[in-house]
Amino acid sequence: VQLQASGGGSVQAGGSLTLSCAVSESGPKKRRYAIGWFRQVAGKERTFVARISVSGENTDYDDSVKGRFTISRDNAEKSENTVYLYMNNLEPEDTAVYFCAGDFYPRVGAGRRAIGSYDYWGQGTQVTVSS
Repeated sequence: VQLQASGGGSVQAGGSLTLSCAVSESGPKKRRYAIGWFRQVAGKERTFVARISVSGENTDYDDSVKGRFTISRDNAEKSENTVYLYMNNLEPEDTAVYFCAGDFYPRVGAGRRAIGSYDYWGQGTQVTVSS
């Protein structure tokens, strides 16, 4: 499975951006993954932002983005699916490199937010919010 994040950029505080995570898998047997978004500031640990279940019915958000960010996914039957992170009312504190990651197993509680739960990672996309 391959994940590719895109959509980063530079905006002013209060602005919006939409990140995309393209999830593709080769081979005849397709597996479905819960997808998480994480972010990382230079010199700091990577932290959880949001997660969406395989079906798309269950979502989870870090408190710092709740009410401002929305995660959704395109679950059409095709070789590549996309997960979106809609980011509104951005703040300078949202400045970071954003990563998407895939988790094959269902999780509960803190497991949904743990970096170790995710086996597949895309490259990051930079988001810069100026005041």
